[in-house]
Amino acid sequence: MFVTYILSQIRAYMRYRETVRELSHLSDRELSDLGIMRWDIHSVARTSAAAA
Repeated sequence: MFVTYILSQIRAYMRYRETVRELSHLSDRELSDLGIMRWDIHSVARTSAAAA
């Protein structure tokens, strides 16, 4: 059970990092079209990783 928890946390962190990486590559205009400000990227990524 502990190993399962650790693996799920690792997967969530990987989803978080991937989301941050993808959003960081977008221009300010593209982020604006999505309704995201550049300083919101980490918050959006954290929410996305927790929801998956």
